Amino acid sequence: MQALTRSQIWLRRFCVLAVLMVSVVIILGAWTRLSDAGLGCPDWPGCYGHLDVRKAIDHVNTTNSAMPGSLREAHKTVPEMVHRYFASKLGLVILIIAALSLLNRKKEKQPVKLPLFLLALVIFQGILGKWTVTMGLQPTIVMLHLLGGFTTFTLLVLLTARLYRWPSFLNDCDVRMLKPLASITLVAVILQIALGGWTASNYAAVACTELPVCEEGWQDRLDFEEAFIFWGHEHDKPDYEFGVLDNDARTTIHVMHRFGALLVTLLVLALVGKILL
Repeated sequence: MQALTRSQIWLRRFCVLAVLMVSVVIILGAWTRLSDAGLGCPDWPGCYGHLDVRKAIDHVNTTNSAMPGSLREAHKTVPEMVHRYFASKLGLVILIIAALSLLNRKKEKQPVKLPLFLLALVIFQGILGKWTVTMGLQPTIVMLHLLGGFTTFTLLVLLTARLYRWPSFLNDCDVRMLKPLASITLVAVILQIALGGWTASNYAAVACTELPVCEEGWQDRLDFEEAFIFWGHEHDKPDYEFGVLDNDARTTIHVMHRFGALLVTLLVLALVGKILL
């Protein structure tokens, strides 16, 4: 096996760094969502025309002092802008990864298509981040943004594994036998993540507060037609913050998410059992 060049070593290091950074970006995205700060900065890429969050805070406080309640709370600018800072730095790291991959393209087993796809994906993620704000937290855009984040994380882990030549047993017969069930489980997990994003983006997380399914009579409150409208929601609000669906639609989304979690659990247990046996 040939010794690694300096550029290959740095490529590995940047991939590990990118995996750590995308994990932080996902956590910061959750912080932004849970603190209801998705519209804390109504413009993009800056915040009220400022790239420095401190200046944005001063602007909001000054404006609200002159005209109380005209802008959202100043503290909501922080989660949104911190998330943007880290996301933009992640984009820069992925750009470096793509450049180093092209530089090493003639090296043995050097992935090139995957780094370039990651670069395109992170650019699209930036566009989705912009649309999330400019389209007022439109649920489908929010859900796609979430899926894009997890996809970026997964592909960065895959790229890192390939660069470190791990794992080495992918062509083992016993492993290949797991492929059908593993593929089904993977699809179920992806759909469940999407359904979780749909639950969050429609503010349906507290539509059910009892276990194991929902409050008594939930079967009579299901409304699939309204619950899964992915575009063209009819509402009279200026944006989608705090949701626009009625309670029956939110209950439907929440219940489906719970049943999805049960299905994913059974599939994962079946896959683990097959691996152990």
